Amino acid sequence: MRLGVLDVGSNTVHLLVMDAHPGARPLPAYSHKAELRLGELLDARGAISEAGVDRLVTTVADAVRVAEDKGVEDVLPFATSAVREAANGEEVLARVERETGVRLTVLSGEDESRLTFLAVRRWYGWSAGRLLVLDIGGGSLEVGFGMDEYPAAAVSLPLGAGRLTVARLPGDPPSHHDVRALRRHVRAEIARTVADFARLGRPDLTVGTSKTFRQLARIAGAARSAEGLYVQRTLRRSALEEWVPKLSAMTAARRAALPGVSEGRARQLLAGALVAEGAMDLFGVEELEVCPWALREGVILRKLDVMVTEPSKAVAEPDTVAERGTSVTAVAHGRRRPTP
Repeated sequence: MRLGVLDVGSNTVHLLVMDAHPGARPLPAYSHKAELRLGELLDARGAISEAGVDRLVTTVADAVRVAEDKGVEDVLPFATSAVREAANGEEVLARVERETGVRLTVLSGEDESRLTFLAVRRWYGWSAGRLLVLDIGGGSLEVGFGMDEYPAAAVSLPLGAGRLTVARLPGDPPSHHDVRALRRHVRAEIARTVADFARLGRPDLTVGTSKTFRQLARIAGAARSAEGLYVQRTLRRSALEEWVPKLSAMTAARRAALPGVSEGRARQLLAGALVAEGAMDLFGVEELEVCPWALREGVILRKLDVMVTEPSKAVAEPDTVAERGTSVTAVAHGRRRPTP
């Protein structure tokens, strides 16, 4: 079947279309994204601005039309930290559903970590042993650790690259004082969680997911995305330690000229590098692998698992995004129903 995952994140609204069947590897078929930067469209009270909500509604409606054009049977729509933490989050969700027919499920930080961990485990398999998974998004850093398909320990920290850039790195390039202050803040936040993971033992493999890690690995010499999903890409902490001072001295325009760095993400790359460096240092990681699968693939995989093991949930009131689907046909006619 053809499924769509609609991810309303802090940086982008991303529709990923995949051909997926229980027991088979999900295959990407189409990707449609728009950069909204909801995390930056907040007013003084922490609410998403009216203009931001207008743009979100339009973007979600566009994504639904694209999904219909691509033959998607069901869309799994969810939102992460930007909507989760907005002062008017409930009003935003209600308006999106009223005007587009799409009911966004708001994932908690722990949900994000668990579903990302599932995707990474499926990518590497059981032979990878104990996994430590780091995921730097626009609004938060998720950390998961465990032996199984879901992490034994998971945490979400407000250390997203977009959030930190807006709040703590106003200059272009930022001042040395601001960079040092952000570095101290990042490491203090991460350090509070290290003991909870350390008692579980050392990981056999540490994995980074998200575009931030992909871009950092690319500027440090990893293979281009054009070389395919199955090329091993790694990122060494020593390379990050060399790149952080270089990135801090660059303007956003200069960062955008680096290999693999998009113009839209260039400004927040430094904050992402500081988070990645701090996490790798405090968790004692010398090198990590970059996984091409992350949260969106985890949502798809969870959906397939539910279809196989708990089919009755598809017709009951669902309690997670993977158990709730939005029928594209129903949305096109202004109705929303649970997916059978």
